[in-house]
Amino acid sequence: MHFQVLSTSLSLALSLLDLGVRAMNVSVPVIPPPSSQPLSSTLISFSIEQDRWPEWTGVQSRNEFTFNALDNYGKLTGKPPALRVGADSEDRTTWSPDVDIIEAMFPLSSAATPYPEASTITVGDGFYELSKFLPSGTVMTWGVNLGANNATNAANMARSIAKAFDTPAVKNAQVTLAMIEIGNEADIFNFTGFRGSDWSVEEYVSEWEANAGPVSQAAGLKKGGVTFQGAAFGTPQFNPREIFALGILDSAPGKLITTISQHRYSITTGSADATLSSFLNKANVRSNLTLWQPDIAATKQRGLRYVIGETGSVAFHGAPGISNTAGAALWVIDYSLQAATLGIDELFFHEGVGYKYNFLQPVSLNRSILDNSPLNPVQPPHVMPSYYAGILVYSLIGTSGSAKIVELSVPDDNVSGYAVYEGSTLKRAVFINMHAWLSSSTGSRPSVHIDLSFIGASGSGAKKAIAKRLVIGHADDIQNLTFAGQSFETADARPDGELVEESVDIGKGVDLLSTEAVLLSF
Repeated sequence: MHFQVLSTSLSLALSLLDLGVRAMNVSVPVIPPPSSQPLSSTLISFSIEQDRWPEWTGVQSRNEFTFNALDNYGKLTGKPPALRVGADSEDRTTWSPDVDIIEAMFPLSSAATPYPEASTITVGDGFYELSKFLPSGTVMTWGVNLGANNATNAANMARSIAKAFDTPAVKNAQVTLAMIEIGNEADIFNFTGFRGSDWSVEEYVSEWEANAGPVSQAAGLKKGGVTFQGAAFGTPQFNPREIFALGILDSAPGKLITTISQHRYSITTGSADATLSSFLNKANVRSNLTLWQPDIAATKQRGLRYVIGETGSVAFHGAPGISNTAGAALWVIDYSLQAATLGIDELFFHEGVGYKYNFLQPVSLNRSILDNSPLNPVQPPHVMPSYYAGILVYSLIGTSGSAKIVELSVPDDNVSGYAVYEGSTLKRAVFINMHAWLSSSTGSRPSVHIDLSFIGASGSGAKKAIAKRLVIGHADDIQNLTFAGQSFETADARPDGELVEESVDIGKGVDLLSTEAVLLSF
């Protein structure tokens, strides 16, 4: 049983200990405290590797699997995820009037990188027009090339982007262009070969402004319309505070920056030594995000939005046994919600084709994402475990468009809790148990018992709640998850199975197994 009656008597508390159940009390404010932060309807959004864009959308007709998977999220909040298209291949792209959609050259695949990024890409107007295949209401950010430092090419790309969003097909789809990003992770251009070893932030600002002027003119950028997403830095090597101090926001194109983006992967180096148990770590989730607090504060002080414009579990397409597991879904939930409590507006989880950390694989795969071995038969499009994290988080956010979030103090090093409010009313809460229950684990599966104490208003708070549970067999499983009894591991990404909602007597508390999450609606 997931829910058990909890007595305050010492004898029952001792019996719970005997069963391996740890009891704890969690205080829940009835009204949102001053520290609560806005919760974006598109908190979990996606960054798409530019070279794989046509596979995500479809070419002659829309990719129904992609459409359904994104639409599932949109149905839960009223807004589908925002999309940013760019990343590494952003700075390898050239626009040509002689190409209809895309011509790309890819390096050889390997066991370490079964699905590498393209080394060169040439695109035409039809490439950007594929945006018409997205769910209605999708808001997009498109990346253009700074790596080449060719303002004419950057302007050609921007002009083609703007032209696409002015076509009847894209307009009728109600897919909108919000921002253009110039350059992906320019702070490491000295590492990726686009610049020399003496590359500096001062040079970056100068080059960005030189390219951004023609881009803004070509795309018709203006305040109150399409604007710029700035920075898109991959490391702390350059930071927003530096480019602010160098006057980027005072330049004519810099005045059109409305959002600052930085990138972050939970593990960037030494991933071969990482384990799933060490990855599912509440303290590490927080330390991976709090280092950006000075940049978040500096950005907000200037009235700009702040996003993690590219993110994921382990850099370089993810790590086997971590990124592709059910445990990663729990990490996504805690990571995303923790980011929201810090004032981060959106997180764009990076996606390609065949990446280990994908939320979904939008097309059939003929090689293993883990070691490049042939797949026979091919693996059809499918959702990955992290997809379920989006279902839970979008369910938590709700449809109001004005939700706020606060983290709850949970006296367990690897159990997290968050409360969500609409107006002055407590609406929902989520608890995530990141203690790893693995396929190699033995004995009885541990659990925690949570008693809720409502504070901050007269009365005792909610008496009843409805629970929807993310059920996971083992943290290292790669399939067979369910949320509220439903599976999304279907041929069309639509849910299968009867909806399972549990009625909870708040006075009796809630049990939460290791490697499990529960959403409570009051």
